Amino acid sequence: MIKTEYKVVAVMSGTSLDGIDLMYASYNFHEDWSFKIYHAETLKYSTEWKTILSALVDNSLEELKELDFAYSEYLANAIKSFITKHNLSEIDFISSHGHTALHQPDKGLTYQIGNQQILADILNRKVICDYRVQDVEYGGQGAPLVPIGDKMLFYDYDYCLNLGGFANVSFEKSNRRIAFDICPINIVINHYASTINLEYDDRGKTASTGNVHQGLLHQLNQLEFYKQSAPKSLGLEWVKAHIFPTIDRFELKTRDILRTFTEHIVAQIALILKGKESKTLITGGGAYNDFLIEQLKLKTQSKIIISDNQIIEFKEALVFGLLGILRDRIEINCLKSVTGATRDHSSGKILYPNT
Repeated sequence: MIKTEYKVVAVMSGTSLDGIDLMYASYNFHEDWSFKIYHAETLKYSTEWKTILSALVDNSLEELKELDFAYSEYLANAIKSFITKHNLSEIDFISSHGHTALHQPDKGLTYQIGNQQILADILNRKVICDYRVQDVEYGGQGAPLVPIGDKMLFYDYDYCLNLGGFANVSFEKSNRRIAFDICPINIVINHYASTINLEYDDRGKTASTGNVHQGLLHQLNQLEFYKQSAPKSLGLEWVKAHIFPTIDRFELKTRDILRTFTEHIVAQIALILKGKESKTLITGGGAYNDFLIEQLKLKTQSKIIISDNQIIEFKEALVFGLLGILRDRIEINCLKSVTGATRDHSSGKILYPNT
């Protein structure tokens, strides 16, 4: 008989290199999925690993394979410490995202390090991992993978909006899950904050003191990407080619750049969030930008709801736990409407410890 309750350790490492997100949660199925998070924390990367991971694109495939083994061992020991620290005994399996080393789906390539057999051997537990490869083999982008979690865990909301390096959204349209990148956020804000010796614009305080430059705002809003239909996605390369040069031509004060770019973010998001009766769940680091959130509430139709800190910071890990459960049940965890693959499918590699 198929299980209705699972207890999972879920693990996520994003390209921001903040660290390894580790979470222990239970998932229950009774008509719909529900969850409860018991423990969640971020293990900061050592300076050495942060340097290694930030330079992955410069490695050859052979070098990546060597790093893959070392990172799998490092990851396994981090997970083991988390399990020991919280005295966790009831664990159905570990679900791990790994870390993206190479992602060129247009060439049929994607490589996540941290998915080697040593992971299961050190932990002496079942591990489900490597979720992107199969989707790319089916002609998809291998991303985004989170929208299935939005659909199954956060179904009370009309829109799930993540405010991270980029703003991305997922929602139901014509009985299909749609997801795409809207515009850059923190990847641009942090860049210009650094010019005045700030790591980021805390709570949007600097932006709130600036003025909107209408000429710059108009040029930003006219960029070709915003006229394209979904599915579509953004990357640092696009920001360097289109956003930074457009902004820098105006030679504005940093506070005016941040204020104008905040206005640009709000304008692009407002085009997506429709319906006065709709509800939008906000997650990601941008949820802490009070000025941005204030502007969104003023200028979007949808009711803006900020999640609690655990969901803001650990939602991706939570969803990867669900992806593992769906894979274990041989149920769809990857949607063609989101990734562009030729079919919906159940993706992920299952590792068992060698005994």
